[in-house]
Amino acid sequence: MTKLCVPIMVDSADQALADAHAAKAAGADLVELRLDRFSDDRIAAAKLVGNCPLPTIVTIRPNWEGGDYDGDDMHRIALFEYLGVACAGQGPAYFDVELATYDRSANLRQKVMLVVDHPGQPRLTDTGLILSSHDFNTRPPDLIRRIKTMADYGSCRVVKLAWAARSLRDNLEAFEVIEQRHKPTIALCMGEHGLMSRVLAKKFGALLTFAAIDDAHGTAPGQPTIHELKSLYRWDALNADTQVFGVIGDPVGHSMSPAIHNAGFDGTNYDGVYLPMRIPPEYEHFKATVGSFLAYESLHFRGASVTIPHKHNLLRFVEEMQGEIEPLAAQIGAANTLTVRDDGSLYASNTDYAAALDSVCDALKIQRDALQSKRVAVLGAGGAARAVVAGFTAHNAEVTVFNRTLDKADTLAEGFDAHAAAFDDINSADFDILINCTPIGMHPNEDATPYDVTSHPSPATSTLRVVFDTIYNPVETKLLREAKAAGCITVSGVEMFVRQAAAQFELWTGQPAPSDRFRQVVLDRLNT
Repeated sequence: MTKLCVPIMVDSADQALADAHAAKAAGADLVELRLDRFSDDRIAAAKLVGNCPLPTIVTIRPNWEGGDYDGDDMHRIALFEYLGVACAGQGPAYFDVELATYDRSANLRQKVMLVVDHPGQPRLTDTGLILSSHDFNTRPPDLIRRIKTMADYGSCRVVKLAWAARSLRDNLEAFEVIEQRHKPTIALCMGEHGLMSRVLAKKFGALLTFAAIDDAHGTAPGQPTIHELKSLYRWDALNADTQVFGVIGDPVGHSMSPAIHNAGFDGTNYDGVYLPMRIPPEYEHFKATVGSFLAYESLHFRGASVTIPHKHNLLRFVEEMQGEIEPLAAQIGAANTLTVRDDGSLYASNTDYAAALDSVCDALKIQRDALQSKRVAVLGAGGAARAVVAGFTAHNAEVTVFNRTLDKADTLAEGFDAHAAAFDDINSADFDILINCTPIGMHPNEDATPYDVTSHPSPATSTLRVVFDTIYNPVETKLLREAKAAGCITVSGVEMFVRQAAAQFELWTGQPAPSDRFRQVVLDRLNT
């Protein structure tokens, strides 16, 4: 069973002991005591190890391998020796020593071997040796050699490798290293691209993964907190068969989709996990990454939400893979959902347009066919507007696109049998439904509005009934506040966001989405 380890940089014994108790309360299985800055007080270090409420890994990481220790090797190895003797019976679970250190000196190896368990060890000790290798810049070119060297040492109980991920595909090599089972293995990728290796360590059977006690106390780039691993990424539920999903885009760091979909998996007991997956904009990156995920069978990659700038790349990829593309997604020229079906075939679809349609229809308490001849004003001509225009014209609404650049409005309108007009012309137009697809009014510019409802007739003397703002942060924009005050039915962008996510969830799982739970997750996140 893969363990959850919280690294603690020790500045004082009291602080470290308090952090260790907090780690235990949060659900950690063991802690790593980083004695980089606390290597001179042997007695205090021994008491700390002996009093720790969880099993410990003791590490003194030199600055030349990413740590804070700047003394000589003999001094820190001498502390290992002291802890091995002074803590007899209550010693560390592991000592972590860098491969570069261990390889460099037979004398150092001999001293370490005196206090760790290995074949031929005459002393009674349960402390194991972790041989580790770190590269904070890139994947080391001699990675395979390092693995073999560590595994060949009879004194080595655990092989540990950590390197800076160049792309998401580095995670697959980390999984492959774990699955080769040379010895119990820790293989992690650092940085934003490496989150997958940390979350899915349990899926692939790593000895452990590391999680910070909080946002301020990580000891490696990209290290999640223990709360994130357990509460957001469903650590306790992960297993070898867990299905993997994600949000593909650039950037994706602030996406709410992981919180929404992982809450959905929890709420339906579906064996899945959903991760952020940043892929650079070029199609070559998208193709190489998604293709690699699909080819790595034990990953069980089953689908993704796809956002800017990859919505067209998804269509191209699925077409090249001879998958199926939803007709309206093809007409829109953008898909936001990749589904890997049970037979391995691919399906690209767009859940945005349906979410917009249903948000408005539910507000009006009508069916989609009742949209025929409804006059719809769409503000903006970008990607969101394209999906909205496609959906409403497909149901025979009379749509007019208002945009500051008339040429863009013309191009969008021509593609969907809609009308186009200059943005200012909206002041003299009459319509039943207004849909804002511009970013005007989005946080932090919450005092802005794309349309002054107060300067127009009230619903009693106007046909305007529904005002829909696709912005979801803030939940109630200035446009919606003013429309509500004028007596209009208002629809927040939260509704569209929740509905498009719910449609994705149902495509992937075949189960009804817990939409109320999705909505609450979004509102909770927006209100914090």
